This record gives sequence, C-alpha cells and structure tokens, in this order.
Amino acid sequence: MKRDVASRIELNVTEPAELVFSIAVSGQHTSTAEHIAFTLDGEPLTFEPVPDAHGTRLQKVLSPVGRLVASYDASITGGAAADVASATDLIIYRRPSRYAESDALGPTASAEFGSITDPAELLASVSSWVGTHLSYVSGSSLPTDGAIRTLLARQGVCRDYAHLTVALLRALNVPARLVSVYAPGLLPMDFHAVAEAWVEDGWHVVDATTLAPRSTLVRIATGRDAADSAFLTTISGRVDLVDMEVMAVVDRLPNDDLNQLVRMH
Repeated sequence: MKRDVASRIELNVTEPAELVFSIAVSGQHTSTAEHIAFTLDGEPLTFEPVPDAHGTRLQKVLSPVGRLVASYDASITGGAAADVASATDLIIYRRPSRYAESDALGPTASAEFGSITDPAELLASVSSWVGTHLSYVSGSSLPTDGAIRTLLARQGVCRDYAHLTVALLRALNVPARLVSVYAPGLLPMDFHAVAEAWVEDGWHVVDATTLAPRSTLVRIATGRDAADSAFLTTISGRVDLVDMEVMAVVDRLPNDDLNQLVRMH
C-alpha cells in the first residue's frame, strides 16, 4: 500500500510566539520519503524536532511577528511497526483525562455495553452507538468540549466522536487513546481523529464517524486525548489561522468491514 500525504498551514503571528506543530507522520513508519519546512514572510524559519511518545514527532518553532507557513509532504510505502502497550500505557489509557471523562460515564457505559464480552463485538457496538447518537456537524463544538458535553449536545466533529468513544471504553476498563491521522478517503479532507483500543494484545482502530477506511489511516500523534495530539499548540504569543490544506491519498481505497478488528499500519 502506498499513501501520499501533505498539509499546509498558514498563520498570522501577531505577537512573537512559541508554537508546537504535529503534522509529520509517526516515526513508526520506516519507509517514508518526506519534506517539512517553515517560512516567515517567505524566508526559511528554523525549527526544533522534539520526539514524543509512540513515535510522535513534534516540531517547535519560535516565530517573530509575520506570516508563517508550515508545509509538509510524505510518501509512505508499506506499513508501520506495531505499537506495543507497556504496563504504564495500560494504566494511563484507562484513566480519565481532560477531554475523556470516563469516570463520569461509567453508569452509561455499563448500562449500554456491560453485557458484551467479545472484544470485537464490544468495539463495534461502542462505535455504532456513538455514531448513531451523534450528528456530525462542522463547527458545532468548541476546542474545550469534552466527551460529556459532546454527549449532551448530541453533535460534534471527529475529535468529539473520538473523545466519547475513548471515554466509554475506558469506563469499561478497556485501555483507549486518541490518534490524529492523515485519512485517505476522508471527505471533506482535513486532519482526522480516531480512537484506538487495546484488546487481544493489540491496538485496534475505532472510528465512529466511519468517514474513511481504517486500514488506510496514517498515524501522526498518539495520546490521552486532543491535548496530546493537536496539529498546533500555541505555548505563548498570539496567532490566527489564515488557511489550512490537507491531502491524503492511497493507491487503492479498500472497503471497511466495521465488524472486524483493524490495526493501524
């Protein structure tokens, strides 16, 4: 499988800023040809690569005032190394987190899914439940919304679907985490967010939006929730998003059997 991905983010920096980008594919992809660049008013801007957990690669930029453009493209051939859960991971990813309040969703999770013992059936059931209880509405949620607010609003975007999925799975004592990805087949094209759950000794993708085939996804960042996986974090200063373009294509777009366990490759 060959996948080509690219992104371009244009920002207006109005106060000197410390920025962290997460746009490069995970270091778990071993067969990757890529290019990444940052410019300020058309001139090259230096950046510092910062490694994070699970192969996540961050890029830290110290930007003066001006028009900043971050650009990235990569071609990925073959798959990625399987991510194995450590003992620490299996603790961290069962805890409540900022956007996945699993402790408050325990009664809901138990009532809806408490009788399901088969792992594949459980993941499919949670995915279907979230997908049918929420409506995908662009611009309907705030960056500060967590799983509880999403459930009450009954609408959201991909990160909201992923947060609710993660929270319900953790409430069932299933380790779950959020992954930002490039998603061939996604319409409209954008950065995408999905959940991963640890069952049967592997991390398996759960995407309640069903907007892209799970087997084609390309991992960017992995963490507890969106706090660990946002494509841009403003540490200090002030920036405004001017424009963003994302592209992801695959040589063959497969079908996706939602009842099957699927790992990200």
